[in-house]
Amino acid sequence: MAKYEILQRFYASDEWQKFRLVIISERGLKCEHCGERVANARQLTLHHIIELTPENVNDAAIALNPNNVLVVHHDCHNKIHKRFGYQNKEKKVYIVYGPPLSGKSRLVERNVNRGDIVVDMDRLYAAVTMLPYYDKPDSLLNNVRGIHNLLIDNTKTRHGKWHNAWIIGGYADRHKRERLANDLGAELIFCDVSKEECISRLKVDEDRQHRADEWIKYIEKWFETYLP
Repeated sequence: MAKYEILQRFYASDEWQKFRLVIISERGLKCEHCGERVANARQLTLHHIIELTPENVNDAAIALNPNNVLVVHHDCHNKIHKRFGYQNKEKKVYIVYGPPLSGKSRLVERNVNRGDIVVDMDRLYAAVTMLPYYDKPDSLLNNVRGIHNLLIDNTKTRHGKWHNAWIIGGYADRHKRERLANDLGAELIFCDVSKEECISRLKVDEDRQHRADEWIKYIEKWFETYLP
């Protein structure tokens, strides 16, 4: 069954229709996205914060969870999903940089949306090796770097249907990161964390404990080469 048919079957179900009416009745005839009030419930729908997919549509904790839905106008719903004339024509690019263990990935995880592209050497290593993200064989560096550079080129040319792009890296050298930001038309986001805090986080990171000495070298090297 096609993706569209799976989701349409759910939205046509009595269970969803009853859930929709209960939520709207409880929250009132008002769009929670723009704040505008409406005359009747037909003008409103529910938006899933964690987007509904064929893989999670049967998970009631996502599909029928009041905490995972907003009451919105049909028009606002299209704007949120960037569809039917509301596509994001101005794709935004963000370069998230800082020392190891400064929280770059966590920052992106908190802000990334479904349909965004994330370019991160650690995750690319994991994707092509099936190893933990902190285990990066040097012998594969050129292969992973080739994939990374291709994605950077795609970001530069705005190739593909992604919404926004997030580039994660150390980028300690100011001239290199500013040149990359200019090439990509990107906004720089700095994870400003001290060396002491990075080392403190390393000490409680169980995944990196067996390579703690190696990671301390990474941290120290970043701060030695960092140009604000």
